[in-house]
Amino acid sequence: MERKSSEKLFERAKKVLPGGVNSPVRAYRAVGGNPPFIVRGKGCHIWDEDGNEYIDFVGSWGPLILGHSYPPVLNAVSDAMQNGLSFGAPTAVEVDVAELLVSMVPNVDMVRMVNSGTEAVMSAVRVARGVTGRDKIIKFAGCYHGHSDAMLVAAGSGALTQGVPDSAGVPKAAAGDTLTAQYNDLESVRELFAANAEQIAAVIVEPIAANMGVVAPETGFLQGLRQLCDAYGALLIFDEVITGFRLARGGAQEFFDVRADLVTFGKIIGGGMPVGAYAGRREIMEQVAPVGPIYQAGTLSGNPVAMAAGLAQLRILNEHPEYYTQIEAKAKTMADAMRNSAAKHGVPMQVNQMGALLCPYFTDKAVKSYAETKASDLTLFSSYFNGMLARGIYLAPSQFEATFLNVSHTDDDIAAACQAADEVLASL
Repeated sequence: MERKSSEKLFERAKKVLPGGVNSPVRAYRAVGGNPPFIVRGKGCHIWDEDGNEYIDFVGSWGPLILGHSYPPVLNAVSDAMQNGLSFGAPTAVEVDVAELLVSMVPNVDMVRMVNSGTEAVMSAVRVARGVTGRDKIIKFAGCYHGHSDAMLVAAGSGALTQGVPDSAGVPKAAAGDTLTAQYNDLESVRELFAANAEQIAAVIVEPIAANMGVVAPETGFLQGLRQLCDAYGALLIFDEVITGFRLARGGAQEFFDVRADLVTFGKIIGGGMPVGAYAGRREIMEQVAPVGPIYQAGTLSGNPVAMAAGLAQLRILNEHPEYYTQIEAKAKTMADAMRNSAAKHGVPMQVNQMGALLCPYFTDKAVKSYAETKASDLTLFSSYFNGMLARGIYLAPSQFEATFLNVSHTDDDIAAACQAADEVLASL
């Protein structure tokens, strides 16, 4: 599969964009080689600059749950554009989206629109601190919550490790109030609460840890976080930038039957446009300006084009709950086939799958924690990724990202991906 045009574009890009990209994972450094430059997408298929066709299991990192170029979404965007791109003023469509979101998501009364998942998380953390009058936040090793200073914190060397910046340019003070616990380890959270009584504003968690691949919460973990937050007067924040509206119409709160105080959204609520939001109960959200003292603003927040795209997509998901069952069944079929192929060819591989998300790990041990994800053989993953790409299967170029299925994946698409995986695993 030749990609000469993409190669030329990448050489140009590296002269004017850091690493040739506008988001680091796109540079393919974790898997070797250079990225294909994408021209267009339709359903679950995309085409690059050289005309190569791929079955897409990235879907713009999750938001395209209905597939690329879904006509109702494109039509909504086109109609909105005719009236203008942005006004920096209230429009009816942002009210429509907020009302629909509130009707779909449990335990949510009010929403504030922003422009990205990072912005949503940053704002939710500020709200939690403002409401509680406390400074410290607990996050989990391996859970990514955007690139704001307080969230770029490494795991350190134990559950009680204080915040250590995980990026140059982040002041130690900015990360110093971020405490790191271990995902699926309630005791690590309990110890942090005990050592920092009446100082912790919130616990923030990905309900499914989808930024270390796909690691599901063990039975009782999310419920335990809820109980600990209640006991210590802290807020529980679900970061649903990935899981929101992808697991169920009501997101993780519906899927796991656990209630969060604040929820952050992104990706899906924009139908592919740049959008984010944070939401919660009325008494919390009315602490946000202009009603309350917690300031947050954004010129393009709730812009009518992004809102039109999101409204069209959310309405379809709300009207078709069966889509979630259908996509989950496809994901299970794919995961089972991959497991069977790995066993047949003697390749040590675990495949974690929940809902429409899955992730293969090249290890012979079950993957239930961040430490266990790090034990995966990255060299084998790189070979697997490049073998799949050569066979026209477009996956996330990192071991620690999810594979996303969507409504447009047909049985034939799944069969083709499973056949490609079998061939690649045989070659390993």
